[in-house]
Amino acid sequence: MLKDIFSKQHNFETITTTVRTWKSTGEKIVFTNGCFDLIHYGHLHYLAQAAALGDRLIVGLNSDESVKRLKGEQRPIKDEINRSFLLASLACVDGVVLFSEDTPLNLINLIRPNILVKGGDWQPHQIVGSDIVLKDGGTVKSLTFVEGHSTTSLVEKIQKLKD
Repeated sequence: MLKDIFSKQHNFETITTTVRTWKSTGEKIVFTNGCFDLIHYGHLHYLAQAAALGDRLIVGLNSDESVKRLKGEQRPIKDEINRSFLLASLACVDGVVLFSEDTPLNLINLIRPNILVKGGDWQPHQIVGSDIVLKDGGTVKSLTFVEGHSTTSLVEKIQKLKD
């Protein structure tokens, strides 16, 4: 079981080889990205939705440095090792790749997914890499956002308990 989880964790080089293999057998690659700091129902619902759109789901995971730049000095709460391992443990996730830039543009350009998705708070034209995927004949989707479930609300709830 541990071997299976570790085998889902990739760097830019290994994901390129893996995606090439998957595509050679005609599998459709779905890509999404995020910080996934405190995994909650909204994340799980979204990842399951994303996985159902194709044959393989790859999650681009913001590195610790990237999360700090995007979310502030107090984040991430869980480090990239924990976040990556947790995502790779999910049955609906086929690959996890850390990236340290603020956006996954370089990773999307490398993977060239068939389907690119983000949560419902993003319009398809706002999704980084949508131009690449659409140019390749792929699809860009904004998936349903599950109201009332966010990392920010979890952090606020924990802080209230502390006070």
